[in-house]
Amino acid sequence: MGQEESSSEEMDLAQIQDLCIIFMKECPSGALHLHEFKRIFGVPSSSEEESLYIETIFHSFDTNHDNALDFIEYVAALHLILRGNIEDRLKWSFKLYDKDGNGKLDRHEVKRIIKILYKIKIQTTDISSMTPSEICDRIFELVDQNADGQISLSEFMEGAQKDEWLMDLLKLDVNAKGWVIQNCGKTP
Repeated sequence: MGQEESSSEEMDLAQIQDLCIIFMKECPSGALHLHEFKRIFGVPSSSEEESLYIETIFHSFDTNHDNALDFIEYVAALHLILRGNIEDRLKWSFKLYDKDGNGKLDRHEVKRIIKILYKIKIQTTDISSMTPSEICDRIFELVDQNADGQISLSEFMEGAQKDEWLMDLLKLDVNAKGWVIQNCGKTP
């Protein structure tokens, strides 16, 4: 049973080879830079909020901090975006929000990402009647179980999975599937 489940989520060799060919066509230098990443995800240069959001995402995938994604970082990013389970996506989101890397989210970190998400998601969710500060307060009310003014990874994971509004707000909203299908002819 366990092998069947893991094999269905694994990329086969042909899919990895297809991704490598696409990567090398798009990035002959062997590195995917921020402007190429923005193009892949269709971020218009006029959208400051979406640009900042995608830059934050890009830097979270740039694990060696060289301001470029190599093929391994690229595949890991696509795997998370296209196939990652909800726990993996939430852990990644937490890491993305935890700007100082201390393993806790404070109000400043949550407000920072909420301000970006607020401007991007205002048309697609029911948050338009709330300010970013009100959204931040609601998140802390829902998630900060010990009321210490910080959200741990476990509080974040548990809170997001218990509340549909919060899950919708915090989930990874990057649409690369269309680009991959267009360029691969199939989903990896």
